[in-house]
Amino acid sequence: MVSRHPPGARGVRRAPLPEKLRAPAPDTVDPPDTGVASLALTDGPSLFPPPQAGARRHVVLTLDGDSLAWADLVAVLEAESVTITLSDGARSLMNESRAGALAALAEGHRVYGWNQALGPLKDRALEDGDQLQFQVNILRSHAAGVGGYLSPPIARLALVLRANALARGTAGVRPAVVDRMLAVINSGIVPLMPEIGSLGTGDLQPMAAAGLMLIGERVPAADRSGVTWADEALRRAGLPERFELHAGEALALISGSGVVSACYAAAVRRVEYQVDTFLGAFALFCEATRAQPQAFDPRLHTERRIPQEVVANERILSLVGDSEWMTAAGRARLGELRERVQDSTSVRSTPHKVASALHTLDEARRFLVWEANASNSNPLVLNGRGGYEFVMGGNWDCSVLGHSAHSLNVQTADLAVLAKDLSGRLANELWSYGLPPSLSGGKIGLNSGMTLVHAVAASLIPEMHARATPVSSLSFPVKGGQEDHNTMAMASVRNLVSNVERLDIVLAVLTLMSAQGVDLIAGRMSGLALGRRSARVHALVRSVIDPLGDDRYMTDDVERMTTLVRGGRIGHLVRPLRSPSE
Repeated sequence: MVSRHPPGARGVRRAPLPEKLRAPAPDTVDPPDTGVASLALTDGPSLFPPPQAGARRHVVLTLDGDSLAWADLVAVLEAESVTITLSDGARSLMNESRAGALAALAEGHRVYGWNQALGPLKDRALEDGDQLQFQVNILRSHAAGVGGYLSPPIARLALVLRANALARGTAGVRPAVVDRMLAVINSGIVPLMPEIGSLGTGDLQPMAAAGLMLIGERVPAADRSGVTWADEALRRAGLPERFELHAGEALALISGSGVVSACYAAAVRRVEYQVDTFLGAFALFCEATRAQPQAFDPRLHTERRIPQEVVANERILSLVGDSEWMTAAGRARLGELRERVQDSTSVRSTPHKVASALHTLDEARRFLVWEANASNSNPLVLNGRGGYEFVMGGNWDCSVLGHSAHSLNVQTADLAVLAKDLSGRLANELWSYGLPPSLSGGKIGLNSGMTLVHAVAASLIPEMHARATPVSSLSFPVKGGQEDHNTMAMASVRNLVSNVERLDIVLAVLTLMSAQGVDLIAGRMSGLALGRRSARVHALVRSVIDPLGDDRYMTDDVERMTTLVRGGRIGHLVRPLRSPSE
């Protein structure tokens, strides 16, 4: 079954803590051993492919609240380690903003989450002497998430994004808070943040878990040795075990969009590879069916005036533009002596459908970069004509990300349907222009070939349709009507992640069947060459899976192919051609 586990590479199962990590009173517990095998960080599938050749193993960044690029987000996701610092300019601005916030409070202003309580209790004033305990209580009460833990790369990126937002100085927190976050990140420590609980109204539940780790509460965390208690991880890293949050700082940690953004960024990165993997599989499909190349004439796509369509078509031509199979001579080898007027819609419209996916990816990256450099807390501390003032609003709202994630989810579902349809054509001798029925490599009838391999892909399509429902529009009120419209952005992202996992399998089926189609007619195409780069895709497939002769146990083939797809190596062969914003 498709993993229910977190949006992330090597997700961690939400297993019960081992006995040594379960105790009634944290202050009486003996420190656990280094690492916990039953909560190892290598369980579950990867949300994004392992870094390819040339990826940065160690990333160095300076945060100023305004300069994170898409490449930086990807680098933080894929790096083995990071060194991230706060710029001097951001530090100065944060100090000035903090002083302005405290001055406004001293003048008697009543401010949500600073000297007033939260949510439906917003009208209850707080005593000055309760401030330190209030910060701890915010984190404890809001850390109510369940489900799988977000993976270490995503947890790390979430903290980096939150730190960058705080570096803008508009949340009114001390630079010491960001320094603590970055010290933890640089030491390789990440919080274990449950993935379920966010309504897209800020990162309340998951970031509360992160906040408890940052202040040194005895909660699960992970470091380079495995899973342990947060205080133990901090001690091993040589960091102070306790950190005290001051007025307004706990709310600033959890009132934002870092977790949703990090999860979505990882999904976008994975879909980038999936689109290119689809094109690699499509190239093999075109070779196996000796497709008419006129549908990929650059003049056609220039006339459509969609930049991403030109890019998509260029990628297809880079794979099959020099194919000798996709010629009149190649088609004649299987008895097509008359000119094929045109191929099916699924073939001719592939550049257009891929263009739509590329456009949505371009938009997603743009939104994520905006969000990565935005002030997304409530309240904000802004500098007006008369000095700093608190401004309360809804900048934590993740509607843009939620709707964008839904749009990308629709693209994954549509791409899966297209891949399934192409796979079906390969298995039908009337639609494949002469390939053996069911792509059987042995005696037909005695051997059923890949009929049920195609059924694997078909079985996932209704599941993908169900999970492409626009949950980002399914709002309802909570918290006594104080939060009466919620973006459900995290639900949108979780549905996208679920379909991303399914799409890997559908793409594996198309790739497996397309490669089989190529092999079944290779003998009859002797003397004619595949496209140079499509031949590389075919060779990669055959490096892990042999062609199908007589029927054999097929689960192993499908799983090996899925692993190859999920690893991103096929997509990497197509990746040199990028869309304008990549």
